[in-house]
Amino acid sequence: MNTLRDKAVTDSAIPASASARLATFAANLTFADIPDEVIRKTEDLYLDWLGSVLAGKDSRPVDIITRFAMAMGPASGPSEILINRRHSSPLLAAMSNAAASHVAEQDDVHNGSVFHPAAVVFPPVLAVAQALGSSGRDFLLAAVVGYEVGIRIGEYLGRSHYKIFHTTGTVGTVAAAVAVGSLLKLNPEQMLNAIGSAGTQAAGLWEFLRDAADSKQLHTAHAAGAGLTAAYLAQDGFTGARQILEGAQGMAAGMSSDADLSRLTDRLGERWALPETSFKFHASCRHTHPAADALQQVLRRDKLRPEDIAGVVALVHQGAIDVLGPVTDPKTVHQSKFSMGTVLGLIAQFDSAGLSQFDDSYNAAAVTAFRGKVSMQLDAEVDSAYPARWIGKVIVTTHDGKVYHGRVDEPKGDPGNTLSRPEIEKKAIALAAYRGGASADEMRKVIDQAWNFTRLERVGDLLP
Repeated sequence: MNTLRDKAVTDSAIPASASARLATFAANLTFADIPDEVIRKTEDLYLDWLGSVLAGKDSRPVDIITRFAMAMGPASGPSEILINRRHSSPLLAAMSNAAASHVAEQDDVHNGSVFHPAAVVFPPVLAVAQALGSSGRDFLLAAVVGYEVGIRIGEYLGRSHYKIFHTTGTVGTVAAAVAVGSLLKLNPEQMLNAIGSAGTQAAGLWEFLRDAADSKQLHTAHAAGAGLTAAYLAQDGFTGARQILEGAQGMAAGMSSDADLSRLTDRLGERWALPETSFKFHASCRHTHPAADALQQVLRRDKLRPEDIAGVVALVHQGAIDVLGPVTDPKTVHQSKFSMGTVLGLIAQFDSAGLSQFDDSYNAAAVTAFRGKVSMQLDAEVDSAYPARWIGKVIVTTHDGKVYHGRVDEPKGDPGNTLSRPEIEKKAIALAAYRGGASADEMRKVIDQAWNFTRLERVGDLLP
């Protein structure tokens, strides 16, 4: 018995609970166990994340969190704060970079778990790898561990969890812990303790959307920092609950009504969940993307103009209604990214819902007028396919009474409709340039490094 799956289920150091099996998998995974195509996708996701974090430069909530981190000190250290190119401890750098990762709404998403792994995995992995002088291979291994464990926990907690809890904040805490645990070379017992300490700190509620509050950036900052803390504590002997995920008073007990225990250890070492992760093409909540693509299809195919349209019905899954429904009159750029009407209004006016369109036009008269024409309707087919598939369907009615239908089965960025490496490079360069986070020349050097990360002997500063 020498397969990774065998290692995950036969280690006798800890009982074979679901939490323990995840811990053993996370502790025992080696770089050699990971297929080449998974490593290549991890490199893609890393570069995509880097663009997103640089696009968070000069965001007010991110600046506040970063100022807090810098005030807590130290004012120097081994780990890079990407938005201001200063340095601090791994903890504070991870918090700042995680906050910046999730504000432009261009970071990746795993459909089945409704989880944004990059924003909570790469920041602590980078910070700790820089502090330890880890190799590029160790960096990529840690990222894979974070994605594989985090995705499975998100799938396990199910749709009921996501209705109230921001999965990236809750699950992200554990994903960050196991990723850092991989860099720290935790053994299975220590990794289980890290999972326990991370799970007890898991937090993040959707209520902030109703008030246009800044909490989403705090969710990722806290997840990255709390997960990192849990891993370092476990390394020093600190213990955590042994069944924090599935125990009688654990995460699922308090945060889910439809948890499926089988999802926690689904084909560990055989099914690689990381390659299922999608890139985000539009600069908005992923729940808007299927309908945006479907409306774009109709407008292009049928040569319709915004003024031709009397109404648009977006046929959606319940998760979209739960998250987007409360946002009826967005007051900020960030809140508007969770408004189906605003996103479709930008698509109608500009054939794009990118960063500049949101900044310049989210509350423009033409966009707000179009927003009033948009409604969401629960669709049985779309809802039954979700979250494994995010189907986009719209019904467009024109002022002359004609009806047009749009449909996309895989939004742009999904694994079956993914971004090529040239497209990822273009996106990353554009995101970095958005607020001057990095120049094109600087990004080309970073890109070259990303495609050769396995050869990197020591992870150092990414930007001069």
